[in-house]
Amino acid sequence: MAQTIVIKIGTSSLTRPESGNLALSTIASLVETLTSLRRNGYQVILVSSGAVGVGCARLNMIDRPKNINLKQAIAAVGQGRLIRVYDDLFSHLGQPIAQILLTRRDLVDRSCYVNASNTFNALLDLGVIPIVNENDTVATEELKFGDNDTLSALVANLVNADWLFLLTDVDKLYSADPRIVPSATPIDLVNSEEFKQLQVDVTNSGSGWGTGGMITKLRAARIASSAGVTTVITNGKNPDNIPKILAGDSIGTKFTAQPKTDNARKRWIANGLVAMGKIYLDDGAVKALCHQGKSLLPAGVTHLEGEFGANEAVELVNQQGQEIGKGIVNYSSEELTKIKGQKSGDIASILGYFGVETVIHRDNLVIFE
Repeated sequence: MAQTIVIKIGTSSLTRPESGNLALSTIASLVETLTSLRRNGYQVILVSSGAVGVGCARLNMIDRPKNINLKQAIAAVGQGRLIRVYDDLFSHLGQPIAQILLTRRDLVDRSCYVNASNTFNALLDLGVIPIVNENDTVATEELKFGDNDTLSALVANLVNADWLFLLTDVDKLYSADPRIVPSATPIDLVNSEEFKQLQVDVTNSGSGWGTGGMITKLRAARIASSAGVTTVITNGKNPDNIPKILAGDSIGTKFTAQPKTDNARKRWIANGLVAMGKIYLDDGAVKALCHQGKSLLPAGVTHLEGEFGANEAVELVNQQGQEIGKGIVNYSSEELTKIKGQKSGDIASILGYFGVETVIHRDNLVIFE
């Protein structure tokens, strides 16, 4: 079976920092590499930043806009130019592409999520390379991915990918920013257990034209590797390193994948849904959920945070403050405040109407290892 690869390239790799203009030599090398991978039997998806940067260059703007409406307008200017450049270069090599613009809402809604998955699979079956970006022109602040690192990890989860490559402006992950801390040490391999104890000094800010720094790449690596996707951080100026890494070369930083789950609904709950609140559990409930495969009952809930409705996603937190899982809740925060700590048999008398006995059914529950 063909392996599926998701490649994310950031604005800092796609553009020249002094002007914001496209780095055409890098893009051409990327296009050649992805076309070669496709011809060698891989299914390839590209998640590309750059629309806002290209739009700024087209409009002769020096600084990236902060105003959301202005940024969305500039993204509309840049996206057409960006996809035209890709189409010209890929067409020269005879490789068809498709443009897919996503918002977080497309992955939160279950029917949209399934439809997006089917569309990706149909394009891959046709031999097409989908080029993905956030739909900046319509995305609302509360339902934005925020950065394309997160978007790429969620796309990798959506298509059940084998590999995710995060192409950035450094050659690998370091203990600190090597451009600021010369003594920073490189990190070549991170397994799932080491991820929990990983000590890295990161900042939120990336380059002047990007929207994220190394912290967003670590977040993406955590999402993807937990979904069974091997993730690599490597330099975007050398896209030809991708086939070398696939062949076994130790280039960049590799995050090993956790065992894959074949349950698409569970993958959607874990990574597609946005948690609207938190539910704190007592030790007995944690044991029942984590070790006995049980559903969550109201008796195990100690307190909660946030306002959420029934059928929305919530995080599950133990008494030590650690997030242990995520699920779709059967009761609103207002209802749950009334029945928390109570027996399931008392729900009807407390609320004044009959409800299901579980706060979260085990089929709508994902426990994090």
